[in-house]
Amino acid sequence: MNKKIVIGTRGSQLAVTQTETVAQQIRDANPDTEVVVTRIVTEGDQNWHVQLSNIKDIGIFVKELEDALLKGKIDLAVHSLKDVPTIMPPGLYIGAVGERADPRDVLISKGQKLADLPHGARIGSGSMRRAIQVKASRPDIEVLGIRGNVDTRIRKVTDGEFDGVIGAAAALKRLGWQDSIIEYLPVDDFLPSVGQGALAIEGRVGDEKTAAIMEGINHLPTFQCITAERSFLFALGGGCRAPIAALATIEGSKLYINGLVSNVAGTEILRDSDSGSIEEAKEIGQRLAQKLLDTGAGKFLAELEDYNANG
Repeated sequence: MNKKIVIGTRGSQLAVTQTETVAQQIRDANPDTEVVVTRIVTEGDQNWHVQLSNIKDIGIFVKELEDALLKGKIDLAVHSLKDVPTIMPPGLYIGAVGERADPRDVLISKGQKLADLPHGARIGSGSMRRAIQVKASRPDIEVLGIRGNVDTRIRKVTDGEFDGVIGAAAALKRLGWQDSIIEYLPVDDFLPSVGQGALAIEGRVGDEKTAAIMEGINHLPTFQCITAERSFLFALGGGCRAPIAALATIEGSKLYINGLVSNVAGTEILRDSDSGSIEEAKEIGQRLAQKLLDTGAGKFLAELEDYNANG
């Protein structure tokens, strides 16, 4: 064994579990390569007590990993794709994505589905997108900010601090917490975050060794779907935490995408869809963004920009 690849990851249990999955794929495909996983603390991990809506910096879960990648301290970085900004730092790129896990949002509660929760129930969510869709479904429910690892969020339900929390099916399943899921929320009403359920493998431009490794583990259908979703988000000018949602799927040789944009208050929600050949994934995302811009999404995004600037 004369080759070595160092993969960077956040230090959370979920991040490490996800990264070890990618590391094992690389080991299986490259048996002569030593694969080492190293943990790096990000701003998002350091400021775990601050609500995401109050953090103005973008890329708070990836920046330190990208810095290490640019400095050559690591060879690859693994991220939850939904945390990766659409504008990449010069010299870096997403070279591969893993096969997408279940992209749906889920409800964790003491046994009641969302429709059956009592009037005025308290739901925890760290996502503006999720909060808005919960309120659209159940206007009487109070949605409160929440941070912490998956087990912390589940404990807040068990202890009665919340009647329920909304999370990602993929995260719970990867950690073995699927038995805590009470309800899988339908994508027709709860469109997920761009890239939700997918893992991004990021590398340095010009590093041929890691480029070949990434090519060998890339899941092409997922890559095509997230290309459309991220193109949609980029064309709207939205960040990872904006009230924007999208999900692309592939059927045969066609790609379908559904998208959503909301105002900050969640009182106005725009939805639309588009489709086309999988070869034009980027263009499909751009077309969908333009459809929503043509029907008023630009006003919502300007409002969001003002909200982020002034709090």
